[in-house]
Amino acid sequence: MRLVILESPYAGDVEANVAYARKCMMDCLRRGDAPFASHLLYTQCLNDDAPDEREFGINAGLEWGKVAEATVVYTDRGTSKGMEYGIKNAKKAGRPIEYRSLILKDG
Repeated sequence: MRLVILESPYAGDVEANVAYARKCMMDCLRRGDAPFASHLLYTQCLNDDAPDEREFGINAGLEWGKVAEATVVYTDRGTSKGMEYGIKNAKKAGRPIEYRSLILKDG
C-alpha cells in the first residue's frame, strides 16, 4: 500500500466534513492507499480552536508528510485554508499531489 496524506476540509460544518473525510478514507483504501488524515485524528484529542494545540497537530501532520509518497486532495467540499497549507507543504517537499472527487466517482 502507498502511504498518502489525505487533505479534506475540517473547519466550518465539522459534522458534514468529518463524514466526508471518512468517505475519502474509504476511497483511498479501495484504491490501495494507506491514508493518514491528521485533521480526523488529532482533533479528537487537541482543541482545534486553541492556537497552540492546533499548531501541535499541524506540526505532527507535517512529520507524517516526510514519509508519505503522495498527498491526495479531495475537492468536492472546496479547499480550506488548512488544505491549502497542506498542498503548499507537499509542493515544497516535492511530494506528488493528486486531486480527487467522490461526486464524480459516485455520479
